[in-house]
Amino acid sequence: MSRRASVEGNENYPVLLLTLLTRDELQVPKNIKLAASIHLKNLIKRNWVVDEDGTNRISTNDRVVVKREIVDLMLRSSEGVQRQLSQAISIIGKSDFPHQWSDLIPYMAEKFKSGDFNIISGVLQTSYSVMERYEYENKSDDLWREIKFVLDNFAQPLTNLLVELMKAAGENLNNAAALRMIFSSLVSVGQLFFALNSQDLPEFFEDNMAVWMEHFLTLLNFTSPLLVSSDDEMGVLEQVKSQVCKNITLYAGKYREEFEPFIENFVTAAWNLLSNTPLDIKYDQMVSLAIQFLCAVAERDHSKGLFENEQVLSGICEKVILPNMHLRSCDEELFVDSPDGWVAQELEGANTETRRRAAVDFVRVLSRHFEARMTQVFGQYVQSMLATYAEKPTECWRNKVAAIYLVTTLSAKGQTARHGTTKVNELVNITEFYQGHILPELQNQDVNHLPILKAEAIKYVISFRSVLPFEAVKVCVPDLIRILNSESAVVHTYAADAINKIFLLRVNGQPAVQRGDVSPLAGTLYGNLLGVLAKEGSAQNEYIMKTVATVTNLIEADLMQHAGLVVPQLVLKLQHVVKNTVKPHFVHYLFETLSLVIKTVCGSVDGAVGEFDRNLFPIFQEILQNELESLIPYIFQIISLLLERQKGEVPEGYLSLLPFLVMPVLWERPGYVAPMVRLLQAYVEKAHGQIVQMGKLEAVLGVFNKLNASKTNDHEGFYLIQSMLLHMPKEVLDNYWNQIFTIMFRRLTSSKTTKYVRSLLVFFSLFACQHSAARLVQIIDTLQANMFGMVVDRLVVPDLQKVSGDTDKKICAVGLSNVLAEPMVYSGAYRERWGTILEAVVRLLECPEDGSLPAGEHFIEVEDIPSFQGSSNRLKHAMRGESDPLKGQIDNPQVYLAQRLAQVSQSHPGTIQGRLAAVSQEVQAHVVRYLQVAGSSLA
Repeated sequence: MSRRASVEGNENYPVLLLTLLTRDELQVPKNIKLAASIHLKNLIKRNWVVDEDGTNRISTNDRVVVKREIVDLMLRSSEGVQRQLSQAISIIGKSDFPHQWSDLIPYMAEKFKSGDFNIISGVLQTSYSVMERYEYENKSDDLWREIKFVLDNFAQPLTNLLVELMKAAGENLNNAAALRMIFSSLVSVGQLFFALNSQDLPEFFEDNMAVWMEHFLTLLNFTSPLLVSSDDEMGVLEQVKSQVCKNITLYAGKYREEFEPFIENFVTAAWNLLSNTPLDIKYDQMVSLAIQFLCAVAERDHSKGLFENEQVLSGICEKVILPNMHLRSCDEELFVDSPDGWVAQELEGANTETRRRAAVDFVRVLSRHFEARMTQVFGQYVQSMLATYAEKPTECWRNKVAAIYLVTTLSAKGQTARHGTTKVNELVNITEFYQGHILPELQNQDVNHLPILKAEAIKYVISFRSVLPFEAVKVCVPDLIRILNSESAVVHTYAADAINKIFLLRVNGQPAVQRGDVSPLAGTLYGNLLGVLAKEGSAQNEYIMKTVATVTNLIEADLMQHAGLVVPQLVLKLQHVVKNTVKPHFVHYLFETLSLVIKTVCGSVDGAVGEFDRNLFPIFQEILQNELESLIPYIFQIISLLLERQKGEVPEGYLSLLPFLVMPVLWERPGYVAPMVRLLQAYVEKAHGQIVQMGKLEAVLGVFNKLNASKTNDHEGFYLIQSMLLHMPKEVLDNYWNQIFTIMFRRLTSSKTTKYVRSLLVFFSLFACQHSAARLVQIIDTLQANMFGMVVDRLVVPDLQKVSGDTDKKICAVGLSNVLAEPMVYSGAYRERWGTILEAVVRLLECPEDGSLPAGEHFIEVEDIPSFQGSSNRLKHAMRGESDPLKGQIDNPQVYLAQRLAQVSQSHPGTIQGRLAAVSQEVQAHVVRYLQVAGSSLA
């Protein structure tokens, strides 16, 4: 236990911190108080929730005192301390409210009556920190009961407070300080309204809608020179209006029928707001949310009458949409000064609250109702902007940027992240526009010419790659490869993304780009891509590295022609990443490319694995010594890949790592578990002899024991033990199986889950394949007399059909076929269960899997559903190749079952036929069919 944890565990320690915060600043300086409040918040964050095993690190008495004192202390503290204590209250509230802290909300609601704006502000912010999760949590009865409790105790006081704040605002129109404080509270009131209305429309707010909407409308129309901020930051008035727009958008979308009487007035107010708001960046969020409100209204068919007037549509185009699509100086500054920000906003879709994104959404909503008219109106603007560009390209290039953006907006009617645009406006000829206005920009030999325009042209290709004729798209690939040399980080990033996405296109379900298309370009492509990584600001460009990975995957064995260029550069980038890891996605694609290169090169060149060892192991050692946690899971997978490609004796460098790998402390880190299991599997396969010689077998089994005890990682434990079963000599583990089975049954008894049962059934079946069914039965019965019968009754019969995946189902069918052919089962102590086992196997082979879960049980993670292929999914190209341990031995489990039954029947005539007569007619019919397919018969 750390010293900090030891101190934090002392009774009265949280109370001492609270006491420290109550002292005046003559006794305790302001900075000490702030530090104490931060420490108290972090202590609560680390220790308040009781562990799964029941460990309570804060005493009951301390909990009572903290909850009794912390709210009042927060309200009378300075701003910095108040913020920390508010967060602490939120943390406690998530755990204890409402059942163990039922007076929290009523107590805070009482404070609204204080008339002290500082206290009210603190209460509002703290209340929102407790209720914010109502906006995003999944619906449940427990959640709704909590919300109802809050509504019963908080909705009316909040409404009263809104009325009082609006009254106070009217009385303080000439008092800037008071007005700012009032509007700051109104922001929080609006946030609480949103949180309380997010799940469903509460009866209280439906009954009091007129009160709230009257004041929201007033706030949306409110102006005051005293609240205008002087800088580029959004002022409190804009924050209030933004929150009002968010609230009425919620009502327009979810509670339309009840909100209908108020819509027209709010549309007018939003229209006036948009018409009179300047283009300054501080208004962007407010403008975006106001447009989103108009979108929510326009989406409904019965509201289109508000917009269908020709004059209204033209006004929307001229005053709302076009001004917000044109580039501003701040946009151009973002393009140059923050390429990552531009790419995130424009290419990755992170611009959900930008003017341009909101304008795009509004065009698309209106186009659903008035497609022909919108296309006609905007088509005129597009032609005008293109004409001015043609006359004066140097001065008017922004017009073409806006024109491309507008055409893209009008044309794209349906899109996905994977394919780009999938459905287009038939009134727009996207191919003609591409050939006439996009290709010329891409074919311009000056890669640095008008970079924003070039980027917009490339984005057009990215957007419409799936719906443009493939041959037309293919034409621009050499130009995109050349444009990779652009000095603009945005432009070469867009070019890389376009190349990557074109290379991944499919036509009629088949890859459109083949190895033969890419290989002739690979030299230049690699040179330009890797050249970008040498440019300032692009050293860890994830789009570049992702494209390198895609190219490497496409050209396969032709990589050998370029390995001399690619491999040293990858090693160099890895060395740089160790010194300065900035972008996780870049790191991922770097290791993905490296794993693919290792597989390709080592498969083509004898001795190449040794060269990789010499280049990479010093880097790996530096990563491990410096405990670079973000990189360690990756290097475990790369080491696995290299280890599996070793021929002959495993080098000492790998063996020296093994003791480190089985250290218990390493297995405490969740992100390490899957990659380390992956690596241990490689050791088991290639160095099982050395594991025994080094005395590490029991340490490896200890890892299995730890994983087996975890609901989250038990499947990883089965991956490991299955590898040991498959690759270690039988005599090595023979003395351990009783202990291993005991551990498994203990876990099954104490914490049974569907995932665990599936894994256990697959393991037992694999054991019956690798050793024998007799050994399986013998071990289980050694643990307890006749225990195998309980396994059949409580696991095999009720749960076998829950096994999923072709390989796992095959293993179970084959393993249990061996059980059915075991004398103890067909004629010995378990003969009465022979028929039920057979029926379970036939159901497994013939019926859909049973995906049901017991009430209250949920899988920890979707991807954790076990299958035999036990490898980390983190790196696709470093996954274990082994998937089916029976491949090449047994292809058809139905035929195998028939053959095993026929073998027993030949040596013991009449036995199987007698047992078969006792099962259902349906199962008998399936067995007869299996026998016919196998060409076998029963004696």
